[in-house]
Amino acid sequence: MHIYLFERREDRFRGLATELQSARITPVRISDGFFEGDLGLLNQDGNATRPFLIAENGSVLDQICKLRDAGCHNPILIMRDFRNARSAASTLDHGADDDLVIPLKAIELRARINAILRRVHGHAAQSVSIGEVTAYFDGRDPEVAGQRVFLSGREHTIFQHLALNARKVMSKAALYDAVYGMSEEQPFDKVIDVYICKIRKKIDAAARSGHRYIETVHGRGYKLSPPEQTPSRRAEDSATQTPDLPSAASQIIQPVFT
Repeated sequence: MHIYLFERREDRFRGLATELQSARITPVRISDGFFEGDLGLLNQDGNATRPFLIAENGSVLDQICKLRDAGCHNPILIMRDFRNARSAASTLDHGADDDLVIPLKAIELRARINAILRRVHGHAAQSVSIGEVTAYFDGRDPEVAGQRVFLSGREHTIFQHLALNARKVMSKAALYDAVYGMSEEQPFDKVIDVYICKIRKKIDAAARSGHRYIETVHGRGYKLSPPEQTPSRRAEDSATQTPDLPSAASQIIQPVFT
């Protein structure tokens, strides 16, 4: 996971960076000038999962407003040196998602970020099931038919992005940006195809249904989706449903002759 980190104090930045990296969170330092740039670029596919961790400063409310006014839906978390209920309420009212007090533990921060992201994508629980596949939003590897599937760090990032957007087509550019968008290392764009191939093989090997869960949608990207119901299964489901009872207005009362 990459995270935008705004912290003017050099010693504090170094300490935070070390703590974040302990939970596989890669901090990318931003300065005041970042908020004067084209923030609309944050709305491109693959960028919305990158959180902001902003240290309290005299411009923090303005920084939050600039991000939200630009249409940015990224999680925004504010960190402060001392608890201040009034200031915390103000940052939350201006559009921040969370307000934290230093010192931060990376494991808790990651859980808070995951909670925000899954709610943004319409998932309230810590996991989602797509057919035989169970995707976890707390950093755990997925399970397929009850079997754990081990993924590398970058494979996990790509899979998590597909799972958060299950049943939707994700472009290769969005997946590439989710993994490499803020990294100094920019490999060839075919690397996403390679990772997708590896993830697909691991999932297919564990699946019992024979369904290919990661579908290539030519010219558009990739989609993680469950098997479609067969006509016989739909018929079985319909047969088990309770038939609708006729309304009182539609009932015909037959006369009784004596």
